[in-house]
Formats: sequence, structure tokens, C-alpha cells
Amino acid sequence: MQIVFSSRLLSFLTVLATLGYLSACTASDDQADVAEDIDTSMDSLVSATWLLEHLDDPDLVVIDATVLIEPDGSGNLLSVNGRESYEAGHIPGAVFADLLGDLSDMDSQLEFAVPSPEQFAAAMGALGVGDDSRVVLYDTFNTVWASRVWWMLRWIGFDRAALLDGGLDAWTAEGGSISTELVTPTARTLSVKLRPELIVGQEEVRAAIEDNSVHLIDAMTEQHYRGEWAMYARPGHIPGASNVPTTALFDESGKFRSQDELDALFESDRGTRAITYCGGGIAASTDAFVMHRLGFTDVAVYAASLQEWAANPENPMDVILDFDEGED
Repeated sequence: MQIVFSSRLLSFLTVLATLGYLSACTASDDQADVAEDIDTSMDSLVSATWLLEHLDDPDLVVIDATVLIEPDGSGNLLSVNGRESYEAGHIPGAVFADLLGDLSDMDSQLEFAVPSPEQFAAAMGALGVGDDSRVVLYDTFNTVWASRVWWMLRWIGFDRAALLDGGLDAWTAEGGSISTELVTPTARTLSVKLRPELIVGQEEVRAAIEDNSVHLIDAMTEQHYRGEWAMYARPGHIPGASNVPTTALFDESGKFRSQDELDALFESDRGTRAITYCGGGIAASTDAFVMHRLGFTDVAVYAASLQEWAANPENPMDVILDFDEGED
């Protein structure tokens, strides 16, 4: 099923910015016995064709990270646990990762708040991810939600993870089967080798406003960036930030655009320190994923993003207003 960028889709992606059995998981805790003839190489972005060929690899863990957006009956939209979608049909052998539960700090008032590194590693270990695993992440909406899990895995020092280009739609379009069998993973141990610079708080963002060596990137839609409408306490964007909407990263099929097209969206030097943000650190993680693939070497995500920033009156916000020519 192809995804067309209608106004409804743009609104949906903006909301995103607001905010066991493993596949062949009969492997033991010690996966050193993986057959020598299995190719363990993997890019950070894999196709449905690749996954079809490798789905039975004993070290491969496939994870559904879906979150659903639903109306609350009063004109607003809510982020909803995607487990029901997972249970209705998922890639065979996939486990479900709960971005609204185990993979968030449930004591925080912020949606999708980052948990402690140890809590996150334990949650991923409970899904069957160990130090020697390879992980493929997907969701039912391109890979926007999956990108957040990919970024947090990298944050704790795990680099053997990939996104499924095009998500579940790409899988079914390629002829992949859908399963309703619930998976019980075998828990494994995932070590933490933290890269603290990959996720930042508002103090570092505030300092970046006055630092020309740091590039702030807003992943919201252009309309939101300009301040034409607001989903948070105040409209606009963080001063000095440029706008690379997550909507611009995908083609009409829901897959990432070509490397050349993506490269043209990000103008700063590949060695420049960059901080991406959105509403709740979801779309920002997708921008960060793309930047990493483009060769940017120093990218961070402001995970709390505008839900925290705009609510603090001490944090500045800029809007872009156009006036008719000749208007006072």
C-alpha cells in the first residue's frame, strides 16, 4: 500500500514530531555458535528483500515499535500503545517494543521521556537483544517510531541495529507474510557503553543558541516552524534553528528518499555539532538517523524537545511572520 503525502498525512507526521520468540530467536544466550556461513554484515537501513533473505538468521531480532495516533473524542489526538496493531499482524518472529511503556521514563510528565540507560538496556534485553544480536526495527508508519528506538540503542553503545526501509507496508509489498502468533522472547543481557553526547537536555540547547559552532535543526513541518500554528505552549521554533521537516525525508511510497536528495536537505558541515528536535523527540530521531547515514559525525537529539522547551517561559522562541507589502 502506497502512502501519499496528503494534508492528513502531514498532520499525522507533525503529531509524531510531538511527541518469542525472536526472528530465529531459538539462539542461546551465547550466540558465538552462530553458523560460520551466515553473513552477519548489515547496513543501518535494510530493504524488505534483505529481511526476507535473513529473517531466519539465528542472531537477528526483529522489533515492531509501532505507536498509533487516535482521536480522543474532543478534537485532539492521542499517542496510543501499538500492541493491538502488533497483535493484529506483524512480521513473523517479531517482538513488540513499547515506546509508551518500558522504553520511556514513566515517572516523567513528558511523553516519550528517555529512561535511564540501564532501564532501557534491560527493556531491550527482555525483548531478546543481547550484545551479539543484530536488530531490525520497523513500525506501521514508515520508520519514524522505529528511528527513536534505533537512536536510543546507539545512545547506549549498540551499533548492530537497522531500520526496515518503508516499514510494514514495504514488507507486505515485497510479499512478506504477516503473523498473529504472539512471541515470547528469551531474555538476554545488553551491556551499556553510554554515549551521553547523543541525547541532550535544554541547558545544552540554550547554550547552542549563542554558539555558532552548533547547528540546531527543527524536524517539525514548515507551518509549525514558522509559527503559523502551535501544538505546544508557544508557537515557533528555537532561535537559530533551521527547518528540515521529517516529512521531507520520505518519498510517496513511504521509503527514505535517495542519498543525493537527502544530502541536499542538510547543508551544514559533516563535522559540525548538530542538535535535532521536534515535539517529543520522535521525528528528531529520524532526522538524526538520516544525518548519521549521511556522514555527520556529531549529532545529538534533544529528546524532550518543544513539549519541554516551549513550556518554559525562560526559553526563547522565534516566529516568522510575513506582512503584505506596504502594510504598516
